[in-house]
Amino acid sequence: MSTEISTHRAGGLALATFDDAYRFAKMVASSDFAPKDFKGKAESCLLAIQHGSEVGLSPMQALQSIAVINGRPTIWGDAALALVQSSPVCEYVREYVEGEGDKLVAVCEAKRRGYPQPTVVRFSMADAKRAGLAGKSGPWTQYPGRMCALRARGFALRNAFADALRGLITAEEAQDYPTTTESPATVERAHAPATAVKAQPPALSAFDRASKLIGEAVSFDGVQGLDRYRKLATDALAEGRLSQDQHDQLVRLIEDRAEELIATDSGVGFPTESAETEAHA
Repeated sequence: MSTEISTHRAGGLALATFDDAYRFAKMVASSDFAPKDFKGKAESCLLAIQHGSEVGLSPMQALQSIAVINGRPTIWGDAALALVQSSPVCEYVREYVEGEGDKLVAVCEAKRRGYPQPTVVRFSMADAKRAGLAGKSGPWTQYPGRMCALRARGFALRNAFADALRGLITAEEAQDYPTTTESPATVERAHAPATAVKAQPPALSAFDRASKLIGEAVSFDGVQGLDRYRKLATDALAEGRLSQDQHDQLVRLIEDRAEELIATDSGVGFPTESAETEAHA
């Protein structure tokens, strides 16, 4: 089995084999250069070096930039910005804060080269309150503007430069997530800025789906096939899946489409299986 590991030389030491990396990790773990969470943990140092190498960090950069927060590898926000800015596909990243107090809004604009528009993310104090962060002891009380800016940065960089960060979220964001058995994606959605949550369209009723299919169809499967659709509507009425008014509307719609079919002498074009499926829904 090969002892080579994935490495990236960004200046400084280059580790070409597993043995080299492990010896280096043991040395760092027993030194004062090891971050608190890596002190005396050679295996954690080694994995941090490897993970950092995969996104383009040198060994010492990885040890200072990669952290395990709530059981998940993360990257500190300033290192994430540095990685993105050093990427050849990054045109620019702009960050600024608007307003003050409860009206404060942090904005991050991340422009990917070749894309017509930048990715723009806003994270406001209103978003922080919704996520239960505003007023939280520590940085959220002392530096709310900075914390909002880091949140906007994390979402913008991940949206625009997922290839550069390789799935890593910022450590500052991960620290704010409660310890939970829910999936990371579920927790992240709860903490996402309101503008980043896409509203889901309401589900269509059986009547609406059937009307849409009939209204958009070019033609039915022949005039003789119309009786089947009338029967399906009648059955749905009897089973309580359609009201009398809905039934009557569908019948009128079927008759109107039949007149169009006869007038144009159209061929077969209606998606029969789809129509029957929707009628039975």
